[in-house]
Amino acid sequence: MELMLAVFNICGGIIGTVVGGMGGAVSEVSALPGEIVTAIEDVTILQSIPLWLVSVLGSLIITVLSFILILTVYGRFFRLYLYTALAPIPLAAFAGEGTSAAGKAFLKSYTGVCMEGAVIVLSCLIYSAFLSSSTPAADTTLPAVTMVWQYVGQLVFNMLILTGLVKGADRIVKEMLGL
Repeated sequence: MELMLAVFNICGGIIGTVVGGMGGAVSEVSALPGEIVTAIEDVTILQSIPLWLVSVLGSLIITVLSFILILTVYGRFFRLYLYTALAPIPLAAFAGEGTSAAGKAFLKSYTGVCMEGAVIVLSCLIYSAFLSSSTPAADTTLPAVTMVWQYVGQLVFNMLILTGLVKGADRIVKEMLGL
């Protein structure tokens, strides 16, 4: 148990360092650009129907991606809990000289699961920093529905990238660390 706690504390320290180093970069809150707000306020009732449809479609896609992210992160937590619960079996393999390779393989795998958390946290922090540092360009010559569609499209694209990084955290750890 001490060995597993040591690995968990080391990975937790890495996550804490990442969060501490990026903490000030994500203090801003992302907001809708003023040009888009002004264009939305100036639409008529007839022009608001396609705007409403774009907003509903965009919010539906964003909600689905949010659920995928949450389920993926919770799944990673349960993987960590399962590894911890089943740890005595492969760690008992250290007792024999011929079976010690199984214990080493388990420790590598457990380290990989712990490092997946660091990849997920880093992905979320980079996503937040990217959103707070860049404001989407709004072309005021376009109709309001087109400006909103571009804004929602950029947001969905960025969320798709974040979802791909979070879902592929195990592959990233395997490629980087060989675990």
